Amino acid sequence: MSFAEMRKNYMLHGLNEADCDASPFAQFEQWIIEASDQKPGDWFEVNAMTLSTASNEGAVSSRQVLLKGFDTEGFVFYTNYSSQKGSELAENPRAALNFFWPHIERQVRAEGVVTKTDRELSSAYFHSRPRESQLGAIVSDQSSVIESRQALEEKYAAAEREHKDVEIPLPDTWGGYRVAPTMFEFWQGRVGRLHDRLRYTLEEGEWVLRRVAP
Repeated sequence: MSFAEMRKNYMLHGLNEADCDASPFAQFEQWIIEASDQKPGDWFEVNAMTLSTASNEGAVSSRQVLLKGFDTEGFVFYTNYSSQKGSELAENPRAALNFFWPHIERQVRAEGVVTKTDRELSSAYFHSRPRESQLGAIVSDQSSVIESRQALEEKYAAAEREHKDVEIPLPDTWGGYRVAPTMFEFWQGRVGRLHDRLRYTLEEGEWVLRRVAP
């Protein structure tokens, strides 16, 4: 396989400043709705986003997580606070997000400051999840080394027996984060790699829109 020869021509849309909402939050909402309306199948998760975090030493790590809330206060996702990303966010509470929707030749980047959601919101989401996912959250010491798959499944089975017919408590180590953006960038693929990139930056409390080179 020759990766150097892999190419795709982007020909679906253009992106002009005049067509963008003054609010990047409204612009994002419009794009994710369009991505959902045009998704190729149920297997495609339009709310999947790459989350990048960094340690105090500047070592960067990335992974896919799911967007579970969005409003003018930011992007919300849930995870184990003791995981690698949780540890890095405790050291360095900033993150970068990337949404890629290849079926409509678009991506969105965002950067911002991260805070934990309140316990009430985390609990409400936790108990809205399938019971299997709740059990998984209480038995998984996310990012830690484990003995084997069998040991994990035995731990899950024990938790299942322990919590049979009772509500599963929200673990202290599990909950939400909110990324409050200070920058959005909207990317639209174009012919000849002359892509459209429009960037919103928060300056003195106001969002400023500028075009940047592809």
